[in-house]
Amino acid sequence: FHNGAQPIDQAVFRDPADGRWYMYYGGWRHCNVARLNDDFTGFVPFEDGTVFREITPEGYVEGPTMVARGGRYYFMWSEGGWTGPDYRVAYAVSDSPLGPFERVGVILEQDAGVATGAGHHSVLRVPGDDEEWVIVYHRRPLGETDRNHRVVCMDRLEFREDGSIAPVRITREGVGARAMP
Repeated sequence: FHNGAQPIDQAVFRDPADGRWYMYYGGWRHCNVARLNDDFTGFVPFEDGTVFREITPEGYVEGPTMVARGGRYYFMWSEGGWTGPDYRVAYAVSDSPLGPFERVGVILEQDAGVATGAGHHSVLRVPGDDEEWVIVYHRRPLGETDRNHRVVCMDRLEFREDGSIAPVRITREGVGARAMP
């Protein structure tokens, strides 16, 4: 354990600006980032000699994800209780994959008419299209009481003209099938 971060929920990110690889991870309300070496068998220390840097934003619980778009870095995570209706995804932005990150707000949460406990996600960009993004997450079907019964869903993630992320509308349909190049 480093910086109090439970060693779970690893997400690997390649910085498009310089090609460096980073691993974000952590639970128990702490998140770390570490720089991976070229063959992913170890870590490269940061300039100050540390290997694991804590980057925990306000509200963080688990499930970190990082994406880059338009020169900005979007750090996302799950907050709330994973077994309850307050489980959701929030995000922050920075000019660096290491932060500091400025919290923007919640982008994914339950819809009492569709499902509960929406969170713990990842994000995909459709290859060759900077305007088409998908958020993959789990949620609990309405009426389900087993805290471990979750289903995987995919819905659209949209960036607004100002670069902010629009709240995700969870649906029953998800995104349509699509052939990938």
